[in-house]
Amino acid sequence: AFIYMILVLGYPIVYNIILSLKDVNVKNLKSGTSVFVGLQNYIELFTSGNSILTKSIANTLIFTVGSIFFQFIIGFALALLFNKKFAGCSFFRGMTMISWLLPVTVAGLLFKFMFASSGGIINQFLVSLHIIDQPMEWLLHPKSAMVAIIVANIWIGIPFNMMLLITGLTTIPAEVYESCSLDGANKIQTLVMVTIPMIKPAIMSVLTLGFVYTFKVFDLVWVMTKGGPINSTELVSTYAYRLSFEEFQFSKGAAAANILFLILLVVGVFYIKLINEEEEIM
Repeated sequence: AFIYMILVLGYPIVYNIILSLKDVNVKNLKSGTSVFVGLQNYIELFTSGNSILTKSIANTLIFTVGSIFFQFIIGFALALLFNKKFAGCSFFRGMTMISWLLPVTVAGLLFKFMFASSGGIINQFLVSLHIIDQPMEWLLHPKSAMVAIIVANIWIGIPFNMMLLITGLTTIPAEVYESCSLDGANKIQTLVMVTIPMIKPAIMSVLTLGFVYTFKVFDLVWVMTKGGPINSTELVSTYAYRLSFEEFQFSKGAAAANILFLILLVVGVFYIKLINEEEEIM
């Protein structure tokens, strides 16, 4: 396991860090004549006029928080629903998994067509309800483009939240709810005072893992908007890709990727600490 970690995880990380400390571009990539520049790539990414990296970090946070909030709320509601036994429960629970099972690129294309200004089902639906007077250019305006990719990511992530929370709900003994009923607690009181505290470990895991998965999203955004318009949906992941494989500034792309890695590393350490604390309590 240690050898695997070194080869598959350790080497790429170390190589990327070294790459970010050099000036590697399309001219000197093969010749190996790149020079060591230290932290210059990081400084330029943060201090250049109208820093795209700073904007991409802000966009990533908005995208992540907006997605996780609604994914959790809807996923939790569905988990409470499908935790009960009723006719067709298994069928409908299985149907909700379709969005999680679809390749993300396919889901991105679906929502790109749905939000299209011409023939998009979203515009047709809103116009038919007289919510808007004419079709909107959802993916061509900064604010609406961010809303569109958040909606798409919410749809994809709901089943993940639902399944993990259902697993947590199944660990609560039925006797606990019976005791609450005998004590006269209503459903809201039972949910707030019993259900949520008893599945706190599952909730924390869902939120932490959801943050990691959402913060590093690339393919969905690239398919739908490619970070546009005017960098309004540019995430750290898409910006790192653009620097490396469109502008061929490999060292700056590596630096942007390392910043993303550092943020996720902090979240990962927090998650490990949380898990260890829960294990100590148990």
